[in-house]
Amino acid sequence: MEKKPVKITETILRDAHQSLCATRMRIAQMVPQLEALDNVGYNALEAWGGATFDTCLRFLGEDPWERLDTLKAHLKKTPIQMLLRGQNLLGYNHYNDDVVRAFVRKASEHGVRVFRIFDALNDITNLTTSIDEALKCKEHPHVQGCLVYTVSPFHTNETFVELAKKLEEMGCHSVCIKDMSGLLKPYVAEDLVKKLKAAVKIPIELHTHYTSGFGSMTYMKAVEAGVDIIDCALAPFANDTSQPCTETMIETFADTPYDTGLSRKALIPISKHFAEVKAELIKEFNLKGYFDVNPNVLDFQIPGGMLSNLVNQLKEQGMEDKYQDLLDEMPRVRADVGYPPLVTPSSQIVGTMATFNVMMGQRYKMVPKEFKDLARGKFGHTPKAVEHDFLHSIGIKDEDIIVDISKEDAKENTVAQFRDELAKEGYANPTDEDVLSFALFPEIAKEFFVAKGRM
Repeated sequence: MEKKPVKITETILRDAHQSLCATRMRIAQMVPQLEALDNVGYNALEAWGGATFDTCLRFLGEDPWERLDTLKAHLKKTPIQMLLRGQNLLGYNHYNDDVVRAFVRKASEHGVRVFRIFDALNDITNLTTSIDEALKCKEHPHVQGCLVYTVSPFHTNETFVELAKKLEEMGCHSVCIKDMSGLLKPYVAEDLVKKLKAAVKIPIELHTHYTSGFGSMTYMKAVEAGVDIIDCALAPFANDTSQPCTETMIETFADTPYDTGLSRKALIPISKHFAEVKAELIKEFNLKGYFDVNPNVLDFQIPGGMLSNLVNQLKEQGMEDKYQDLLDEMPRVRADVGYPPLVTPSSQIVGTMATFNVMMGQRYKMVPKEFKDLARGKFGHTPKAVEHDFLHSIGIKDEDIIVDISKEDAKENTVAQFRDELAKEGYANPTDEDVLSFALFPEIAKEFFVAKGRM
């Protein structure tokens, strides 16, 4: 049989600790093993983006741009990969194209060499600007477009293939199947990968989480079907709600046509280090650090990291006994709002709405602004159009419904406006990086700047 070595992208520096330890790993805890990780032979090291930017500013007292500089200084061979939410960037709003382009350029300058770009609704409009700008960056980063995988009456393998074709036409260098809740079953993955490989010429990467228990089996069937790259996490931060284990996948495909060419033994000291880091994080931040496999995620579809936050919300209200009610309510709210895939920010919006419904004992008695925005189209087109009767029932008028999201985005502040706003707040000559941090997280960034003596 022809050799078809599968490549591995390592998530230990981003999604692995985001999934199991609330993104609390510090750059100082990464540095001792960066050179070792750089020498493994990975396809890429996912190390920035996602929730890391927010967490650096909000909880760790770190400048996310300085973290990226440190990573760049130590990683000479392996590309640094980031996760970018299209028009959302790393915040929870939509941003002006001017801000999106400036952010992508600056991230590339600081060392991002793989941009993994997704939109929570798989709305191409929300991907266009960030993909276009990443393709224009003078550093020539690899640009990867995502299929956000979900299960609903409006999503099929065929609809995902059509999206992949569009991403290829837009100039993406590869496509990632982004399965954030572990919903992709092994034989469905085999079918999807075969169809994608027949439809597009660019490489296919698969990202999943172990939440449902399918992870390793899904990877095996996908690799056999021809997937080019899989995302894995070193053992201390693997499985549960994280990615399948790097070492296990290396050994699974050893001495087969799919042999990764990587050495499990070379990873032993690296994994030992991160086992100690995990223990430190659990102790310092009072984290659980471990999560049971839950096949019922196939019904409620909540990404693992978010599940614990919802549980805490119920606990704070003395309503822990309503946990199952919350899980039952999630699919109903999702259906009401047009079956969006549940990933940031849609997962938080739908989850919060479901939590309110359960806590109030009455559906849609209190409706957050963000949920109304999702329903009326401020985040883009949902897979199914939201019923007008439902929109009216939650206080949305016909004139509030957004048809062209790009026109709404154009109303948002530009970089120059954010710079002026910072000046009015007392920060006279901020760096471009600080202006972008402020654009994404205004209040948190200001607190950070004050703490660091910058304003």
